[in-house]
Order: sequence, then structure tokens, then C-alpha cells
Amino acid sequence: MTAIRKLLVANRGEIARRVFRTCREMGISSVAVFSEADRDALFVHEADEAVTLGGLTPAESYLRGSVLVEAALRTKADAVHPGYGFLAEDAAFARLCQDAGLLFVGPTPEAIATMGNKVTAKVLVREVGVPVLPGAVLAGLGASERKTVATGIGWPVLVKAAAGGGGRGMRIVRGPEDLGDAVASARREAKAAFGDDAVFLERYLEDARHVEVQVMGDAHGHIVSLFERECSIQRRHQKVLEESPSVAVDEGLRAALGSAAVAAARAVGYVGAGTVEFLLTREREFFFLEMNTRLQVEHPVTECLTGLDLVRLQIHVAEGDALPYEVVAATRRGHAIEARLCAEDPERGFLPATGTLERFHIPAGPGIRIDAGVADGSAVSPHYDSLLAKVIAHAPTRAQAISRLVGALSGARLHGVATNRDLLLGLLRHPDFVEGRTDTHFLERVPALELSNPLPLEARRLHAAAAALALAAERRRTAPILGSLPSGWRNNPSQLQEAAFEDPGGRIDVAYAWRADGLVVRVGPHDFVRPRVSVLRPDIVDLEADGVRRRYEVHRVGDVHYVDSALGHSALREAERFPRAPAPKGEGALRSPLPGRVARVRATVGEEVTAGSLLVVIEAMKMEHQVRAPRSARVASVHVEEGQQVEAGAALVALED
Repeated sequence: MTAIRKLLVANRGEIARRVFRTCREMGISSVAVFSEADRDALFVHEADEAVTLGGLTPAESYLRGSVLVEAALRTKADAVHPGYGFLAEDAAFARLCQDAGLLFVGPTPEAIATMGNKVTAKVLVREVGVPVLPGAVLAGLGASERKTVATGIGWPVLVKAAAGGGGRGMRIVRGPEDLGDAVASARREAKAAFGDDAVFLERYLEDARHVEVQVMGDAHGHIVSLFERECSIQRRHQKVLEESPSVAVDEGLRAALGSAAVAAARAVGYVGAGTVEFLLTREREFFFLEMNTRLQVEHPVTECLTGLDLVRLQIHVAEGDALPYEVVAATRRGHAIEARLCAEDPERGFLPATGTLERFHIPAGPGIRIDAGVADGSAVSPHYDSLLAKVIAHAPTRAQAISRLVGALSGARLHGVATNRDLLLGLLRHPDFVEGRTDTHFLERVPALELSNPLPLEARRLHAAAAALALAAERRRTAPILGSLPSGWRNNPSQLQEAAFEDPGGRIDVAYAWRADGLVVRVGPHDFVRPRVSVLRPDIVDLEADGVRRRYEVHRVGDVHYVDSALGHSALREAERFPRAPAPKGEGALRSPLPGRVARVRATVGEEVTAGSLLVVIEAMKMEHQVRAPRSARVASVHVEEGQQVEAGAALVALED
């Protein structure tokens, strides 16, 4: 048995903080590693020691295995925890750690290599009786041969990265005409995320559920199932909500899934925490997808359900301990649901968002757990994935867990960067989710705009009124003369004070004044009936309007006013009082929707393109984002080249009719 005294976490963000938390509880010293983009990140300051890796991108920092091992040796760490993503499922990195005399908190390199290749994993588990979907490898096949193989599997097919996971390097292909581009795109994304561009084909099930089983094994031959998690709500093959138990799994199916997962893990002599993923059909058939040889993002769901600390168990198993009785005899308590809060804009095709989190607060409460990688002032970089935090609710029943999670997300204050919070709330309140009628295509059937549920006009008016009054209070607070009087106060009727704001719903004009007989507030054509203000501060407005009193929290950052109330949440940009004339429109310039790296340029000057033609591919947050022609046109000019870094709004390609 080897006791770990100092542990280096070869990762970043919320998973690094999560591991450090258990280290503190176990009296283990911690070491962080960080890129230049993460120099001031929260997790860096929480470790006992931190080592710089240099660089900005994953390839320049967190994917450099030899540099990570050198950092562990330099700080005299005993062991390395890989977290998830980056090198967590890289057998070569696990071997590097072992060769350097470091304990790798995870399975053996052999198990990682076998299960890390999705093709060899399917062959292995089929041999031990676990059902798998039909598929085929693509190595050495030409374009026509690929189409023949895909047709034999049956359309639609899924192109998948052989060495990856987390939705990266995956493309759904519904017909032979799209196969070539899908394979090329998946290979580029897989290479960027995992350093390996190998892909394969697999039959794609249209209406299946995604159900996975948590397993835990030790070096003494014990492997147990710690029950299932359902992860069917996904976008771009990445999970959005996870819960346990699954509403689609009864005790008989649970036992069958657990037995299959244990058989798959036992086939490679698995040691540590791992997850075996399955697709579950409406007919209650299940098929092996893959095994993730690491801790999952959604592991808190299992921890809440069982009361176990999976990171602590990982460390004990790495030290050589046998699984304790509470793991072998684990039971389920209640229901747990996790929501992944991400910096992205669902209404713009889930484009990642970057910038500074001016405010980040999620209220704690009974049964609420928050695993976050950010805080007020944190920078959201384009170089890493968009996950900000995981919000987990645990309660005696599923309905109570949903209610608790809705309450936590509704009360969150998220300012400065677009997030998927409103989408998560829409999902949790949607009748199909509440009644358990979901599958992996749910977010394709239900538009993000419908789920995000934009604020109605009346709520937008009230938020704009609160923002205007808060701004008036801020100005009076700094006024050198008669600062105690309200802004625009007059003894006699006079012109109203004016303010204007813009949000995705359009422009909102506000006019207000304090007069001898009380406050007057007009928003657009609407005059509020007998408005009264009980509290008026730059950050709080307690406003009674049309007979209803509400409290509005206002947070101004530059010309953006964030307003939170019982009605919802707004980001109102203060309109210019004297707007400039609009610049003349160009000849169809297409601009980058986000900051990132130009991964591919398909457009050439003089080329005639049709609507939907792929022009440029931008890589950001380890995902590819395609810029396509909005109409038939000719390419007038190309402003970027492959490998170039671009900012949001940068001109990419100009089109002419």
C-alpha cells in the first residue's frame, strides 16, 4: 500500500477544484498546473502549489504529458489525477506517470488503451456477451468504399472519433452525399481535441435514450455497479441534463445494465472509477456505446444518490485499498439531477460565449450542490470548453429535485457572458421532461427559443423602468448639488426625463419624473398606474406599478444594465442618446460569430456558391463552428487563412451577387 501525500491535478476549472476539495478533506497536499490563459483562474489559487505550463491552447499546455510529469516531479508529488478531458484517457500519459514513479489515479494504461479505442472496445465487450450496434472502421477505405460500408450498416450513420468522447469528433450522416464532409470534419475535431484523427462508423438510433452505468473497481478483483444515470438531454452529442435513477429503468433492467457494465469492466481488469455507456431503445433493448475510463462530468449525480465520494474512492483504490463495504453494499437514496451551466447562446445555435463574468452567484439551499470553476470576475476563454458550473439538486422524489433545481437556477445572478440558464429552466419545466418522455433528439424537436421563453413585453417594460430609475439614483448619488432630490424633480409639471434601452426584443423607451403629486413612469405608450418607489438605489429598486409591488436588482456594467426580478432576467444595453448614422452596408461580408482559430477555409475568390455552401470553419472551445453561405453568390474576397486567430465579428468572406 502506498499513501499519497501530494497530488498533482493534470486539469483545470471545476474538476480541479473538485479534486482539491477532497484532497483538503484527506490531508493531501495539492498541486495545480495552469496555462497562461488560466494564470488568474480560481483553481490555481486554491491549490497549495501551482506550476505554469505556458501557452494558451490545450496543445500548448494541458495536452503536454511530459511537461505535466515534469511538474509533478519538480513539486515532489506522489501521484497524478487526470480529471476528465485532456489526457484523462490517454494511455501514453498514464505510462509516462508510471515510468516516472508516480501513481496514476485511474485505471491501468492497458485498460485505457483497450477501452479508449472505441473499435477494439466493441470487439472486446461483444466477446463477453454485451450487445453492440453494427459499425465499421474507415482506415484505408476510399470515398466510394466508405459509402458502400455505410449503406451496409444502414442510414443514418454516426461518424465517431475512435479515441475521444464528450461529443467531439461526432457527426450524424443521413445520406451518402454528406459522408465525405462529415468524416473530414470529425477527423479535424478529433485531432484537435484528442491528438488522434481516427474515426469509425456506427448505426445511429433515432429515438433512443442515453443511459450509463457508474462502475468502481479495485486491484483485488472487485468491480461493482453504482447504478445508472440518464443523459438523454443533449446538444451536439454533449450532455445538458443528467439524472438518476432513470425513469425508463425498472429494477430488472437496472440489474441487466449493471451486469453488462461490470462484465465490460471485468474484461479489462478495470481499476478505479469508470462509466459504461449504453443506448436504450423504446423496446427496452440496450447496446454498448463506449466505456469512459475516467471520472465523468456528471459524477456528482451518483455521489448525491449514494452518499459516496468517488474522488476519495479513486485515491484509496490507487493507493491499493480494497473497495470498502459501503461501496459493495451501496444503495440509492431519493433522486438527483444535474444541470450543466455553460457559457453559450442557445438561440444562436449554441455558439460559445466568451468574456468576463461580471457577476456569478447561484443561491445555496437544501439539497443543492454547486461545482463551479468560476466566480465574479472570472475570464471565460475561447480556448477551453464552455462549462461554467454544474448545479445538482438532490431530493426524496424526482418532482422535488426538479423544483429545487428550478429554484436554484431561477435565483442565479449571471452577468457579463451569455449562458444557457434560461434553456435549462425551459427544459426542467417542459411537460415531456417532467413526465419522463425524452430521448437524445429532444433538443432537435423542441426549438431552443421556445425553451428559453423570452420575457414578455410587460416584463421587459418593468425591467427597463427599474433600470432607468436605478440609473437616475446613481446619477443623483454623485450629483454635486441637491443630491438628495430625485432626478427630474420639479415643483410644477415639466418635461419627463428620458432613457432608452435595447435588448433582443428591440428598443424600449422610458420616461419618468417626480412631481409634487408623485412619480410618473411611462414606458413606450404605457403609463403605469400610480407607481410608487419604496427603495431606490443604484442596485435595488422596489417598485409598485399597476398595483403590483416587486423588487428589482440592478447591476450596471458600462452601458449594460442587468436586471433580475421575480419576472426573470434582462440584459439591457443603454441606447445612445445621439445615435450615429449607420455605416453603409457592404457587399455581403460574413463575419466570425465568435473568437477562435480558423480551422479550414473552403471559399476561393471567384467561386460561385449556393445557399448552405461551407465557406469557413472556426474552431473554438474544442468544437467546430461552420460558416455557410446565406444565399447563392460569388466569393468576392477571402480575408482569413487557416491557422489564423480571429475575434468575434472579424470579416471572413465577402460575397457579391
